[in-house]
Amino acid sequence: MAKLEQKTARLTVLIDPSKKRAFESLCAAQDVTPSQVVRKLIRDYLTQHGVQWSPGDHDPDDES
Repeated sequence: MAKLEQKTARLTVLIDPSKKRAFESLCAAQDVTPSQVVRKLIRDYLTQHGVQWSPGDHDPDDES
């Protein structure tokens, strides 16, 4: 995993507390952070809908 670089943006999501606990527990069991999972979901959603972003955009989960 690439180390964090110069730019990041925060996304605040409001969810039910019980779903948050379940999500965090599942992430811990799979040895991933909630942020990693959300970033992957966003990448997959963008790809699914044909939205492209600049390869220079910061992506801490990109292994390049």
